[in-house]
Amino acid sequence: MSKPVVAIVGRPNVGKSTLFNALAGEKISIVKDTPGVTRDRIYADISWLDKEFTMIDTGGIEPDSRDVILSQMREQAQIAIDTADVIIFITDVRQGLTDADSKVADMLRRSGKPVVLVVNKVDNFEKFMPDVYEFYNLGIGDPVPISASSRLGLGDMLEAVAEHFPEGAGQAEEDDRPRVAIVGKPNVGKSSIVNKLLGENRVIVSDIAGTTRDAVDTEIVHNGKEYIFIDTAGLRRKNKIKEELERYSIIRTVTAVERADVVLMVIDATEGVTEQDAKIAGIAHERGKGVIIVVNKWDAIEKNDRTMREYEAKIRQTLSYMPYAEIMYVSALTGQRLSKLYDMIDMVIENQTLRIATGVLNEIMTEAVAMQQPPSDKGKRLKLYYITQVSVKPPTFVIFVNDKELMHFSYTRYLENKIREAFGFRGTSLKFFIRERKEKEQ
Repeated sequence: MSKPVVAIVGRPNVGKSTLFNALAGEKISIVKDTPGVTRDRIYADISWLDKEFTMIDTGGIEPDSRDVILSQMREQAQIAIDTADVIIFITDVRQGLTDADSKVADMLRRSGKPVVLVVNKVDNFEKFMPDVYEFYNLGIGDPVPISASSRLGLGDMLEAVAEHFPEGAGQAEEDDRPRVAIVGKPNVGKSSIVNKLLGENRVIVSDIAGTTRDAVDTEIVHNGKEYIFIDTAGLRRKNKIKEELERYSIIRTVTAVERADVVLMVIDATEGVTEQDAKIAGIAHERGKGVIIVVNKWDAIEKNDRTMREYEAKIRQTLSYMPYAEIMYVSALTGQRLSKLYDMIDMVIENQTLRIATGVLNEIMTEAVAMQQPPSDKGKRLKLYYITQVSVKPPTFVIFVNDKELMHFSYTRYLENKIREAFGFRGTSLKFFIRERKEKEQ
């Protein structure tokens, strides 16, 4: 099962981003005392005790008027209800219980999703506890007092959150059918691709029971093999605020990518790779998924013998952090090359789960070191002792060295390239961890 998703909902200035940053352990969101300034990254992977989950900060409320605050809080609550396994509803002990809090609490209660009610800015428990009791009036359970800025009460809050995680959350699913997320900006043709694939195979579309989010899971059988396509299309709410819409689609993308083995990153051939495409691709890259860049509407491009080469060079330049990604040129309109997608998906999954014997890896490393000496600093040279593969999806390697500080990023990249030369690993990222080992341990 994929990691549970926890969403933070609340009025402006109650401390959503402060809480988010306190849990994420780094300043990810921008925090200012102006309501509605949460602009930056909105999700983070959190580890707490033996639990792992993805946290999303729904933010983005611009308080033009009381009505606008309320309507946007409802919108934000709806995002959380649709995408999260557990919702943290954060209120402010100093501002007290407001009408907007009560209305959003009604919505959350009716959703049937687990809600943990958190009262923030309780810097002094003795002084503020009588004010915390007022929040029982919301009727959504016991309020948990915290101070996000002083990091007080966070353990109790996380305990309450973790109680609601589905059993076995974060563990591998037994379902071994390839799971493919189709992501990309609105209107690039994600749904059209799924419909075309379905139309060719004439299979009954089934909404698979038990999916917690409302991304549409579609079963498609091709050559006797079943695939699950997770389509993030058709999940946008009509919203006047473009930024909120973009935020909404990115939250959707995070939850879909989290559940997938391979990500089809669909871009519009007539537009090229945009900034939002790069953001979405970055999510798949960070999570170590297999990536296929699907250039749709290729039929709409005037071509000569250099078109494809030039187009690929532009994609590679913009998405330079993922040179391993495969690229396919298709047309959902004409069906051009769509059937080849399955072969590509199969190949990428094979590479995601490829295991290399330790002996072979060490031969490659020894040869690489002989060809290019490891870096040195102040007379001390980096020594590489040993490399081994520790996991798959994505293939993950541990390299034992004498001094971690000397292992420059560029040398790790050099070793990665040597491993790729030997085994390809097309379509998947590789992860490397560097561990120190003293010479006498050899």
